[in-house]
Amino acid sequence: MATPSKTPPGVDPKQLERTGMVREIGSQAVWSLSSCKPGFGVDQLRDDNLETYWQSDGSQPHLVNIQFRRRTTVKLLCIYADYKSDESYTPSKISVRVGNNFHNLQEIRVTTLNSHSITSSVMNNQCLTPPPPLCPSSLQQLEMVEPSGWIHITLMNQRTNDPISTFMIQIAVLANHQNGRDTHMRQIKVYTPVEESSIGKFPRCTTVDFMMYRTIR
Repeated sequence: MATPSKTPPGVDPKQLERTGMVREIGSQAVWSLSSCKPGFGVDQLRDDNLETYWQSDGSQPHLVNIQFRRRTTVKLLCIYADYKSDESYTPSKISVRVGNNFHNLQEIRVTTLNSHSITSSVMNNQCLTPPPPLCPSSLQQLEMVEPSGWIHITLMNQRTNDPISTFMIQIAVLANHQNGRDTHMRQIKVYTPVEESSIGKFPRCTTVDFMMYRTIR
């Protein structure tokens, strides 16, 4: 039986931010966890430090809840995992759910896009026909094999191919490597697309020199 290949890392999200096409909006949300060890909670998950981490302290699934005060467009989730450091604490299977609140969350179908990202399609209340595999009962979870780096999860509405619009995102750790009980997650970033100017479209400034002078001081 062939050994599954390791999950390849995606690019550093800061590179995506420098393109000007996405904006990090995690600070606009209220974050909560199903459990955490004291000193290893939301603050460590959002401190931009890859050496710190959230550590759960309870039974699986381990949940990260991200709730916005208004319906928000979300295009991308970036999760940092480090199997070399965390070993049995590293997630091996996760589920991503979206909805208005805890009572109507829907799981997202996840498939591999390429070596640098994961693509996801939001399932609506009714199963799309055909084919039957797209029905909620057959949804897949994202499986990761010894990940060391950023994992990109693109959130797209399957019917419109647009970024999702939601009040809440829930990330559920369903299993860890080596059947580990608790989990480590080092960083999570949430991105919304940046809309083009209504005045006119201009070339994006992506070089270092342009980025230095793109804002008025």
